[in-house]
Amino acid sequence: MATRLNPYISFKDNAREAMEFYSSVFGGELALNTFGEYGDTGPSADKVMHSQLETPSGYTIMAADTPEGMSYEPGTTIAVSLSGDDADELRGYWDKLSDGGTVTMPLEKQMWGDEFGMVTDRFGIGWLVNIAGEQSGDSSGGAPAQ
Repeated sequence: MATRLNPYISFKDNAREAMEFYSSVFGGELALNTFGEYGDTGPSADKVMHSQLETPSGYTIMAADTPEGMSYEPGTTIAVSLSGDDADELRGYWDKLSDGGTVTMPLEKQMWGDEFGMVTDRFGIGWLVNIAGEQSGDSSGGAPAQ
């Protein structure tokens, strides 16, 4: 397997709900394991110890519930970026992620020629969506090099 970089998201008590939602957005195979499956009989037994969503587009999202006794501090230190040139696919993701979320920057054409938007989904996770414009030819998700 090649080296890859993917988000691993911590939730307090709703990792299952969030990952099922992401599965409905992106499709793919969702695997979930609970703490109880590994012998925990305490209050975290039904919580998600590890989950992994492998999507048809090649995305991998991992997540877990934060077990009792560990600190959980949601914040703005990470966002998940989706970028490419398949406008229909990316707009579809945008629409689903925005449902129940907060759009912080509308998905619209930007000065670098791409469509770009930012949304915080209903679980508090920030998403950046960049649709490469015809002129830029760049699907890396950022402004063209100077």
